[in-house]
Amino acid sequence: MLQPWLHSIEGATHIGLVYAIMALGVYITYRILDFPDLTVDGSFTTGGAVAAIMITQGYNPWLATGAAFAAGLAAGACTGLLHTKGKINGLLSGILMMIALYSINLRIMGKPNIGFYNEASLFSEISKNPVTYMIVLVAAAFFIKFLLDSFLHTDIGLALRATGDNARMIRSFGANTDITTVVGVSVSNGLVALSGALIAQQQGVTDINMGVGMIVAGLASVIIGEAIFGARTVFRATLAVVFGAIVYRIIYAVALRMEMNPQDMKLITAVIVIVALVLPTIQRALKNRGLARKRSSELSAAASSSSKGGAV
Repeated sequence: MLQPWLHSIEGATHIGLVYAIMALGVYITYRILDFPDLTVDGSFTTGGAVAAIMITQGYNPWLATGAAFAAGLAAGACTGLLHTKGKINGLLSGILMMIALYSINLRIMGKPNIGFYNEASLFSEISKNPVTYMIVLVAAAFFIKFLLDSFLHTDIGLALRATGDNARMIRSFGANTDITTVVGVSVSNGLVALSGALIAQQQGVTDINMGVGMIVAGLASVIIGEAIFGARTVFRATLAVVFGAIVYRIIYAVALRMEMNPQDMKLITAVIVIVALVLPTIQRALKNRGLARKRSSELSAAASSSSKGGAV
């Protein structure tokens, strides 16, 4: 009875660990840069498209994965340049690049989808052993997490964080916020494309619509992770994002196991994000109400003791 559920949770964890890399990319723009980047939906597919076409043409999977990461960097750089040099609104820059990438991805693939189940990929051998497969996926996700932590503690990483906190202040110190913005959006979409390349190899297929809704999934992972595990430091925040991605995919898998209509999954995703966004506000309101009641009780007690003292 429990076996199918355990199998679903195991599969969701495998996928969640790969999606965690995408969520780390979204974390850079959403939390660190405070940049509403919708390029994600396009760059995720770009990563899968580049990896798929190179693998089917006989290139080494490692080279194909590296090329996918580079393609994501380029897509992110274009979005960043549209915003910083073209002076286009950040949200609109992401939308324009996402639209452009749809056609670019079709050009790369040559057709709407590519199946390469029988081709050698990064997961061809390790996926045959469940224990090894899990260990490798955990190691890969946390390796990227620790690399990102290290990057965010470098000079340019600190400038990136400062740009998101207060761009005007960091400019007053002589920093070029245009460069930090372009770098941040590039790295973000590089990680997103890397995740797309790994998902494509994990599933053995790339589809032109595989990136649809990725920005929502990434935001859900970030928000769920922060709500459950907190985000006081960079180390803890990125750790929360990784676990948030896993939790999100498990929730998704459980919903499917409960035989919910697959057409409703986007609605379920939206509801999960809404709840995760509203919950902290409700918690703060309840906490403030409790503090207000406590303060009112203390003032009433103080007034009561003062009146008794005056009577005496």
